[in-house]
Amino acid sequence: MSPEVLSTPVVDTVKAPDRAHSRARAARRRKIVVSASRVLLLVAVLGLWEALSRAKAIDPFNFSMPSKIWDQIWTWMTHGTALGSLGEQIWYTLYEALLGWVFGVVAGVVCGIALGRITFLADVLGPYIKVLNSIPRIVLAPIFVIWFGLGPASKVASAVVLVFFPVFFNAFQGAREVDRNLVANARILGASDRRVTLQVVIPSATSWIFTSLHVSFGFALIGAIVGEYIGATKGIGLLVAQSQGTFNAAGVYAAMVILAVVALVAEGLLTFAERRIFRWKPSDSDS
Repeated sequence: MSPEVLSTPVVDTVKAPDRAHSRARAARRRKIVVSASRVLLLVAVLGLWEALSRAKAIDPFNFSMPSKIWDQIWTWMTHGTALGSLGEQIWYTLYEALLGWVFGVVAGVVCGIALGRITFLADVLGPYIKVLNSIPRIVLAPIFVIWFGLGPASKVASAVVLVFFPVFFNAFQGAREVDRNLVANARILGASDRRVTLQVVIPSATSWIFTSLHVSFGFALIGAIVGEYIGATKGIGLLVAQSQGTFNAAGVYAAMVILAVVALVAEGLLTFAERRIFRWKPSDSDS
């Protein structure tokens, strides 16, 4: 056997780890550049906003400025709000949004899988679901306040109707997009309809469902906030309403910043859970 033939596997074995190391290093560099660019963009926008407000190029009374917004948040954190501590308001809104999100997700998944699997139900209920989906669901919030009062129930109901439809349509589509060969093989092996649904359809639709979860939690927050804005005894939405009523633009923006932070934390938790569940899927950096 020639020396060239013997040396070829050695060269490939040496080069393969180098290529993997280079790709990992390039991915880390890109992640650092992206993160730094995000921070610089945020700093530039806030700095420009602050400069324009101080120069009176934009009306600081209506548009406020980042320094006043931070002062408002710090005041709420240290001295509380007119409704109580800031943490209590955040938890109240988060509690309503979480309940609405859980109920909406469960209902959307169950109904979506059921209609995706049972054609007769889809044919009968499909037109009604389309009609309900066409209704602007934000306008239902005042009705829920009338029905359920100023307590958490009306806000949970608002969150549920906002969460249900995106989850339902994704679950429905996921159930319809299941590989028919997998279903046929399961039936050949003697699986019942229930086992096919639980062990083939639902796992196959999980990626579709998780896609809707990222968007739906934001909708749950919107439902809770709108309900609190219309009528509530506490919560971030009520802080927004009170700040607007007193022409406190900094208070309105401060509440929006707090909500954005809550939404980003929730998005991070969902992304972490999705990566743990779908560890078998290659990440973008691996492609």
